[in-house]
Amino acid sequence: MKRLSAFTLSAAMIAGAGGAAFAGDAEDPRVQWNFSVWGKQRALTAGIEKLAEIVSEKTDGQFTIKIHYGGALSKPKENLDGIKLGAFQSTLVCHYYHPGKNPPFMVFQLPFLPLGDPQTLIAVSEALYQHPDLVSSMDRWNAMVYASTVIPSYEFMGTGSPPLKLEDWDGMRVRAGGGLGKAMEILGATRTTMPGPEVYTALQRGTVDAISFPYTYAFAAFKIDDVSDWYTSNLAIGTIDCPIVFNKDAWADLPEHYKQIVRDAKPAVLEAEIKAYQDHDEINIPQFEEKLQKIVYSDEDIQQLREAAGRPVWDEWVAENKDKFDAQGILDLVFETANKTN
Repeated sequence: MKRLSAFTLSAAMIAGAGGAAFAGDAEDPRVQWNFSVWGKQRALTAGIEKLAEIVSEKTDGQFTIKIHYGGALSKPKENLDGIKLGAFQSTLVCHYYHPGKNPPFMVFQLPFLPLGDPQTLIAVSEALYQHPDLVSSMDRWNAMVYASTVIPSYEFMGTGSPPLKLEDWDGMRVRAGGGLGKAMEILGATRTTMPGPEVYTALQRGTVDAISFPYTYAFAAFKIDDVSDWYTSNLAIGTIDCPIVFNKDAWADLPEHYKQIVRDAKPAVLEAEIKAYQDHDEINIPQFEEKLQKIVYSDEDIQQLREAAGRPVWDEWVAENKDKFDAQGILDLVFETANKTN
């Protein structure tokens, strides 16, 4: 929280100045929102960039969203704290950076859920975001979810001896959070969690042996391929949830026609995310194949991993949380929605 206390005053001043209506037509007040994100512009930020473009265009520049990259307003683990304080109006929130802050959202981090297809992931995300337990969890932070960032399935990149067989993961140190990390523990790996900006140095210095990231954009965005020897291509172990989140007070203060513009923009925001990932794959996959050893697991290995680290991890999550919220109901909603979509 040291960083949060340091940025709160300046960021809150930015938010206070930008969030209020000023000089402009009474029907179309001038409003600026500030958006906090770590790292640089990349596929993960394509959605908020699209939203910023749309709201500015539809309001003739009266409503703008200024994106602050590089963690300028907040560290990744403190974005929810900043939203609660009103230090900025919008941000990305990766729940597995701080699992204790939004426990119901950790369902997204369970391994081998049927979320590999983007449209299925969107449908499941929209259903879960409306579940009372997820809504109330966000309410604690004076926050509301706007849209998923449709993050692709995770793979691994690493250094040293490649894990050509599942048993080769035994003893490896991996960066993998949530249920994905638990799945790797079942294989004998030691897991750790760290924000994206820290992983390059960790892998380069040998603090960890392998990094899990969404395939392929995140590896390239953080230049993990520059310090790696190999990568997995078909583990598809799962995904995570890092949605676009709004401060509830900032949302309530928006004129209704501004709110409608934001609502109507959602399909374009989601489409921009999906296209950004696809565009990065077209560039990254040939580059990865050229300079790194590609690991392809057999169907038998994948099935073995799913049986060992799928349902057992789901059941464990439900058992750990059944007295805190409707964990089983949330997990059931994932499969019900996925089945309807497919």
